[in-house]
Amino acid sequence: MLDSPGINAVWRKKRTHRGQIYLIIALLALMTLSIYWQVAEFQFVNFDDDVCVQNNPMVLAGCSPAAVRYAFTHPYEANYIPLVWLSYMIEHDFGDYVLDSNSPGLYHLTNVALHLANTVLLFLVLLSLTGAMWRSAFVAALFAVHPLHVESVAWVTERKDVLSALFWMLTLLAYIRYARREDSRSYGLVILAFVAGLLSKSMLVTLPVTLLLLDYWPLNRYGKNGSVSLSAVWKFVAEKFSMWVLVIAGCAATIWAQRSGGAVATFEHYTPGVRLANATVAYIAYIIKMFYPTNLSFLYPHPEATLPLWQVIGSGALLIAACWWAVQARHSRPYITVGWFWYMITLLPVIGIMQVGKQAMADRYTYIPLIGLFIIIAWGVTDLLKLESAGRLRKALTGAASITALLVLSVLAYAQIGTWENSYKLCEQAIRSNYNNPLAHMNLGSAYLNDSKIDEAIEHFKIAIKMQPNYVDAHFNLGTAFALQDKGDAAVAEFAKTLQIAPNYYKAHNAWGVVLAKRGEIDGAIKHFRAALKINKYDQDSENNLRQALEVKSRME
Repeated sequence: MLDSPGINAVWRKKRTHRGQIYLIIALLALMTLSIYWQVAEFQFVNFDDDVCVQNNPMVLAGCSPAAVRYAFTHPYEANYIPLVWLSYMIEHDFGDYVLDSNSPGLYHLTNVALHLANTVLLFLVLLSLTGAMWRSAFVAALFAVHPLHVESVAWVTERKDVLSALFWMLTLLAYIRYARREDSRSYGLVILAFVAGLLSKSMLVTLPVTLLLLDYWPLNRYGKNGSVSLSAVWKFVAEKFSMWVLVIAGCAATIWAQRSGGAVATFEHYTPGVRLANATVAYIAYIIKMFYPTNLSFLYPHPEATLPLWQVIGSGALLIAACWWAVQARHSRPYITVGWFWYMITLLPVIGIMQVGKQAMADRYTYIPLIGLFIIIAWGVTDLLKLESAGRLRKALTGAASITALLVLSVLAYAQIGTWENSYKLCEQAIRSNYNNPLAHMNLGSAYLNDSKIDEAIEHFKIAIKMQPNYVDAHFNLGTAFALQDKGDAAVAEFAKTLQIAPNYYKAHNAWGVVLAKRGEIDGAIKHFRAALKINKYDQDSENNLRQALEVKSRME
């Protein structure tokens, strides 16, 4: 049983200062909603929203037994996140049967509600852990309005961030209860919330290690003098045995899902040296963006082997120095130790050692990790300025500076949220951030294509291909655009290039067949429709086109 006067004092303070707590929660809600309410009018974007929500067969099926069963037994789009799919299904049914409308705004507002819940829970977690009301509130406020967190909230597909974070916070609350009581019921709540989190996003595999950090500070479970014995460490590691088993299961499920979806990059494309160099620089780059969150983008293209050596060496030296500093501070300022290693450890699964996708880094990856740095800032400023014993003037000036910082971040976040309004704004911002962004050009071209602006679409598809000659989706979309202009030869050339790069790209066979059918080359069209169905026997477009082509051939005979 944990004997911690600090925690008991927190609960007494919560009873006597309940009005202040309610006021802080109301202010956090006001801050969050004032910048995020605009998403109610936002559209889906063509960066995964179309695949994961709009055209996701599980979502479109609603909460049918078959769809729910499939969500829990199969990966989809290289992800095993059944609770996320289930949340979309519930929204789909709610929109259809209750609102009589399935607008994107419903999905966006759910993300905002989850983010608001996470903000409030973070405040309550830190308050329960430390009893420091205003420092806890400041960390929660930074979490609520920081521009780096916009991607996790304003992007419907990133439901997995805000939903998994909800279970992260609930796990922490349950763990605080367990640390005070050490009873099986509390531990059961910890496991239940942790399992739900893993079923929302596997990034929660770092949570047990984070709990070990919290055991050190502020829970002080290792001892009041800050010393850590090996026996105490093993005791708390063994205590979390069930969680380690779940971590292994979560890692296995993630690898299975990502390999089945072909999302894991090979070492031939990203060598171990390239991955380590990018990860080293990314750790520092995230910190820079935390303090200077401008020029943000939904995709930062991977530099591959082009990172300057000075950046890698400099970032490595800074990381080593920061880790040394954090270890040295473990007795005098344990919040530095816990905050720094919270940041380092929670980022580890997505830092790029196991490369998934084409990005060097992503704003969404900071949703949980930045909490560690926010803790260092909030507690560090209090320590540095000796605010606990300071006079009213110093406290007032610090409060004014804190409010100013939050207002600046809110303004930047509000503007960044606006870039997620539609595919055009999202891609245009990414191109402004870095013109050499093939995916941004390809997605902008796709937006133009969907709006029948063919010439503009072709321009951006060609730019994407110039930057990345074997960009298979850009070749296919360029072929589709040519086909819409009745430029059959040019379209066929692009579909052929698509299949040369990716022989199993069944959509290219189907589109090629459509071009041939329009020309009256029915036998050739049938050949390509059958080739498409051989690759994907469930493709309805190819099946319908094949049936129609066979009917035409039958009439011709």
